[in-house]
Amino acid sequence: MYVADSRAGTPETPAAAPSADSAARPLAGRRRSAVAPTVLALGAVSLITDVSSEMVTAVLPLYLVAGLGLTPLGFGLLDGIYNGFSALVRLVGGHLADRGGGRHKWVAGAGYALSAACKPLLLVAQTLTPIGLILAADRTGKGLRTAPRDALISLSSTPENRGRAFGVHRALDTAGALLGPLVAFLILRATVDGYDAVFTVSFCVAVVGVLVLVLFVPGGAGTKDGTGRPTGTDADADADADMGRAGEPGAEAPALPALPAPAPRPTLRAALALLHRPELRRITVCALLLGLATVSDSFVFLLLQRRLGVPDRWFALLPLGTAAAFLLLAVPLGRLADRAGRWRVFLGGHGALLLAYALLLSSWQGTAAACAVLLLHGGFYAATDGVLMAAASDSVPRELRSSGLALVQTGQALARFACSLGFGAAWTAWGDRTALTASAVLLALCAVFALCLRPIRPTTPSEGLV
Repeated sequence: MYVADSRAGTPETPAAAPSADSAARPLAGRRRSAVAPTVLALGAVSLITDVSSEMVTAVLPLYLVAGLGLTPLGFGLLDGIYNGFSALVRLVGGHLADRGGGRHKWVAGAGYALSAACKPLLLVAQTLTPIGLILAADRTGKGLRTAPRDALISLSSTPENRGRAFGVHRALDTAGALLGPLVAFLILRATVDGYDAVFTVSFCVAVVGVLVLVLFVPGGAGTKDGTGRPTGTDADADADADMGRAGEPGAEAPALPALPAPAPRPTLRAALALLHRPELRRITVCALLLGLATVSDSFVFLLLQRRLGVPDRWFALLPLGTAAAFLLLAVPLGRLADRAGRWRVFLGGHGALLLAYALLLSSWQGTAAACAVLLLHGGFYAATDGVLMAAASDSVPRELRSSGLALVQTGQALARFACSLGFGAAWTAWGDRTALTASAVLLALCAVFALCLRPIRPTTPSEGLV
């Protein structure tokens, strides 16, 4: 994690001090171009955790619909719980992380641990109610960890390279999403009780992810003091030494700089008051509206299987196409968002999703059609997932970073929960084609509305490094 080196500004003699032109500019350039170690460590945790979660996600639609015989409406209910229930606790996770000062890591760790504990419970659940409760608990863990994790990424990056930092993290995260379905596919082919084996291995991998978070991600007490400044630096030691020298005979009392007033303790009311900020309010509204027309991944893969007649044993490989496109495009689109504008890239991602819907509704069939849909689907996530968090970070103060990001995530998750329920009901009542057509029309309307709002706020390099 980047920490401003206080020793650079306290040379022993004035002659030894480097000039601003000769040293500060190259150093600043190197810092702006680098990705913080915290981002890489969190990316490793997300990679391992996504191997675990995507193993389950890859087989869950087929397990519920073909194995347990759920209707599209019943599956839509469970899918909505799986993708939207975390919205109920995201604000709680963000608030706990902000209120604790240095608890971002530990709140995120609690969320990862809760999700890991839910994996073996799928071995004994056979009906709608217990499966729904297990998925709700799993998504509660995701809701607790997402905002603190993204806050750590944001606080470890400068405004100028924040899009790239989120892109690197999402690329590592998506590498796990790429490996998860492949592992599930291999387990299904190699074992008799394939689903049970997938859930068991998923639990073991999730435990490894929690251990990596605890051992390798910086955080916890001592990272920052109550004012948000790093503690334990040489600057503090130098200040103490100056005060000691002030008591020596003949020594003049040094002019001590005025300490900033302690930051107020974050409260839930202060977090909700962030919506009074015009930029953050517009971003939240746009994320909510666009989420209402974002058909969940599981439905997209089920639609692809129906159109192309993919055998059940190959179904778990469909998420690989989305994950591969996400992995390849996350970093380039993150860098593009830093240069060309995050909101432009964000809306462009929804344009890619709209084109994927159009291909699913067209008469084009075959392997090429499936690859095109999966490429556009992965491009949508690469242009929106991390880019949205980078855009929201520019409008949220440091001391409420987790809570502010949680507000945006909550609106988006609630909207996607409603979309899963609505799409499942429409599929049951009118068929998959009519349901997808309605979603495409709604997405186009919401994209036009979001384009008119244009919640763009230029980044300010005054935040410094964390």
